[in-house]
Amino acid sequence: MKIGIPKEIKNNESRVALTPAGAKTLVQHGHTVLVETHAGENSGFTDVQYLKAGADIIPTAAEVYAAAEMIMKVKEPIACEYKLIRPNQLVFTYFHFASGKELTMAMIESKAVCLAYETVEKADRTLPLLIPMSEVAGRMSIQEGARCLEKPKGGKGILLGGVPGVKPAHVLVLGGGVVGTQAALMAAGLGAHVTIADISLPRLRYLAEIMPANVDTLMSTSYNIEELLPHTDLVIGAVLIPGAKAPHLITRDMLKLMQPGSVLVDVAIDQGGCFETSHPTTHAEPVYTVDGILHYCVANIPGAVPFTSTLALTNATLPYAVTLANMGWEKACEVNEDLRKGLNIVNGKVVCKAVADTFGL
Repeated sequence: MKIGIPKEIKNNESRVALTPAGAKTLVQHGHTVLVETHAGENSGFTDVQYLKAGADIIPTAAEVYAAAEMIMKVKEPIACEYKLIRPNQLVFTYFHFASGKELTMAMIESKAVCLAYETVEKADRTLPLLIPMSEVAGRMSIQEGARCLEKPKGGKGILLGGVPGVKPAHVLVLGGGVVGTQAALMAAGLGAHVTIADISLPRLRYLAEIMPANVDTLMSTSYNIEELLPHTDLVIGAVLIPGAKAPHLITRDMLKLMQPGSVLVDVAIDQGGCFETSHPTTHAEPVYTVDGILHYCVANIPGAVPFTSTLALTNATLPYAVTLANMGWEKACEVNEDLRKGLNIVNGKVVCKAVADTFGL
């Protein structure tokens, strides 16, 4: 199979879908890997490294798309790429269709096979291709949130962990999945007082066992969230309903409960955001303010640390990419239930219920 790796062109997206090591593995399986010129440069991987791994370097994205049977990307295609995607071409990437009707309709029209990283799901309900980036995003949400709390950034001027004689910041993490767990651990490690909220009592029991002493667990209800907001400095939105739009856990009216200069970090923005006042931002302009509350809503948080993120992503995606290349997508999805759940749109038809429900399709 011919596998294409185009350069990512979303705003400040520096990751690449495959490392040279990953390319070498696919070549060893008898496949051809076509890498666009400089596709890996921002992640720290040179064209020379890809050539040594046995890949071919292709001058333009258009040529990569034209030649490849399977396209591997990091982020969803953007408008200028829609026309490059062909019928029955397999596109393997993060799509997050529920947050983008234009993208969904474009991929339906393309009649491509859209296999989304974020809905590939194992029998135990874990999301193996979302986990590595969720781990990065969860940890970075605290790093970025702490920076936003600094006065020059417009925040309250609070040090997350405090110092002897001065109380630490209060952090509220909404969602006890991978993102929320990593965020809570990171914030706790920096010395903050952390509350992690979830709707699953079994999950809260588990979190109570593994979290450090400065982390409290809480059942996630609107009442409990409203009680905490007046005393919270940083809120991390880490809610995920696989393939579906995220619910709004903090409304605009609830912002009035918070102190000016407090910070919201919406890691769920890829799925529409879990704060009513959220809209996607970029690494170039990551923050905006609503009613005195800072909002950090970057849709590709892990893109800021592309070397780490690219390695972590390839570690997870490569076994699935090898299966798809060896068998073809139809046979692979027939025998591998994980991959079958990743199918979102096939030849013009939506085959993921959560996406269909979102847009009434």
